[in-house]
Amino acid sequence: MADTQYILPNDIGVSSLDCREAFRLLSPTERIYAHHLSRAAWYGGLAVLLQTSPEAPYIYSLLSRLFRAQDPDQLRQHALAEGLTEEEFQEKLERVILGSMAAQQHPKEVRALWQTCGELMFSLEPRFRHLGLGKEGVTTYFSGDCTMEDAKLAQDFLDSQNLSAYNTRLFKEVGQDGKPHYEVRLASVLGTEPALDSEVTSKLKSYEFRGNCFQVTRGDYAPILHKVVEHLEKAKAYAANSHQEQMLAQYVDSFTQGSIEAHKRGSRFWIQDKGPIVESYIGFIESYRDPFGSRGEFEGFVAMVNKAMSAKFERLVASAEQLLKELPWPPAFEKDKFLMPDFTSLDVLTFAGSGIPAGINIPNYDDLRQTEGFKNVSLGNVLAVAYATKREKLTFLDEDDKDLYVRWKGPSFDVQVGLHELLGHGSGKLFVQDEKGAFNFDQETVINPETGEQIQSWYRSGETWDSKFSTIASSYEECRAESVGLYLCLQPQVLKIFGFEGADAEDVVYVNWLNMVRAGLLALEFYTPEASNWRQAHMQARFVILRVLLEAGEGLVTITPTTGSDGRPDARVRLDRSKIRSVGKPALERFLRKLQVLKSTGDVAGGRALYEGYAAVSDSPPECFLTLRDTVLLRKESRKLIVQPNTRLEGSEVQLLEYEASAAGLIRSFSERFPDDGPKLEEVLIQLATADARFWKNSSEVPAGQA
Repeated sequence: MADTQYILPNDIGVSSLDCREAFRLLSPTERIYAHHLSRAAWYGGLAVLLQTSPEAPYIYSLLSRLFRAQDPDQLRQHALAEGLTEEEFQEKLERVILGSMAAQQHPKEVRALWQTCGELMFSLEPRFRHLGLGKEGVTTYFSGDCTMEDAKLAQDFLDSQNLSAYNTRLFKEVGQDGKPHYEVRLASVLGTEPALDSEVTSKLKSYEFRGNCFQVTRGDYAPILHKVVEHLEKAKAYAANSHQEQMLAQYVDSFTQGSIEAHKRGSRFWIQDKGPIVESYIGFIESYRDPFGSRGEFEGFVAMVNKAMSAKFERLVASAEQLLKELPWPPAFEKDKFLMPDFTSLDVLTFAGSGIPAGINIPNYDDLRQTEGFKNVSLGNVLAVAYATKREKLTFLDEDDKDLYVRWKGPSFDVQVGLHELLGHGSGKLFVQDEKGAFNFDQETVINPETGEQIQSWYRSGETWDSKFSTIASSYEECRAESVGLYLCLQPQVLKIFGFEGADAEDVVYVNWLNMVRAGLLALEFYTPEASNWRQAHMQARFVILRVLLEAGEGLVTITPTTGSDGRPDARVRLDRSKIRSVGKPALERFLRKLQVLKSTGDVAGGRALYEGYAAVSDSPPECFLTLRDTVLLRKESRKLIVQPNTRLEGSEVQLLEYEASAAGLIRSFSERFPDDGPKLEEVLIQLATADARFWKNSSEVPAGQA
């Protein structure tokens, strides 16, 4: 049973991302602007391969070479002509690859790539099944011999130098003195060559820290970021206003120099660019996949405004200050001033990274969010395909709930995403003492509502939410935002903004809460019993909320093991809708207040005790979650793959290239993404991976110098 969650079926669902109408409405200039931003995002997205696992760049290069020589249909026909059956074509990858046209054209290179990544690609050895540090998993944010203790030491070093971890990787080697030497490598186009003075160049040197040697360098992903910069420069010529021009100039500086401060400056201009027709953001953004929780995965998106849904979000923003007062913590724990953000519904043209979210609240820099603002984005065409539900595919619900769930899941999710992004991530104050010793709160009068005492802890200069709460920061914050969404969806004025009143409004509330409870059960798929850890921040957050609502008692939520019509284990989740306000709301109120107080005060010990307590998974009755996890794995439906379009510049015209919703369509979209420099990119990825292969040689047996 433990291995089944890592095995995907051949008939996995595939959906296409539709942005045709939104793209059609763009002006010629806006299309060229979107095109170059998309190119920058897709090139930068290749860095994710180097942030994931030692074999990931080789896998991409192998598949890219395979499908440049033959498209999926041609490869299939070739394989069948070589004597493979249809079933073997689906299942015997080695025979398909080594018998392909690519292998016939470049036998040595293709065989070397396969030898480098083939075994690791399919390995179900416990350590290689998921992301993690040391013996707990695989990551290339850190060299293979780094432990959680190394990650903590490096974070303390970075804090001491006021350096952000967002655009870094950490490499550890034993020096000639027998002691560990650490390299903190910044992502940048520039490496060791002389450069104009910037805030980065003075940091590029050796340090002694707590008896350890640290060296700060730069140049990570350099050839990839060079292409990102090239297209950002081209996009700048088609910017709609000075905010966009200055934003792009700062991004260029950030990726060239390796400067997070420059990216912050770019983010300030981005916040000021209100209501653009073409919206975008790019950089080292989300830290979900760093086992320590501080390093950002490269991400870039380009999207176009959906005016109808955006109008609803604008009305929500207009009500935000009033709604913030409904949150269950004292006014002193809320931002001094709510900075009215942009909140738009967008249709995605491009989203480069490891996945596509339903909504975004950015930037993630706490100092900017606290004092200068942020933007909220709901991705409408992603919601339309990624979260669509078919009745026959629904698991763990009573038959009586299924029709209601199908009818209202989409609308309720619009409400939840809106509240989650705007008033979840957008709420709450961090208590900070700056470098001059000044506090942003009154130490004499502000009282901790949980203890009745004055504030005992806070954030010192250089400390951030991510650096302080590290491994739990992402999931804790997602849990807080999800809880805010559930809590505030009970407000009639919120439901009215989205067009729901009376019985419809009550159905939306019920399905929103029911969806969260069901999601908490489904989340068990992402828990690893062998390592006692969670592999996905949002899923962990939803399980924690399920635990809180179960703890509320009085029959609010029940999970009952059953036997399905197929004779195999099943379960039913039930939510008593008559008790949502009387039992559920007070329980969520108490929990939310604790979450915010611990976050505001930077109380890491208290925050960990609370959050990790609820996130613990055991087989204790009455729920017996480890047993339920087996049932969830037995009944799970694989996540859909999403095919994104491409753009092609022909003269002064930009064409939208769309693809069918199939595995072949997905492959074609990638094959046509880099039509002119595919071979060069493969070479670049292999060179970058091979240059650092020694850092993982003993831990994952990727041979240095292959291919």
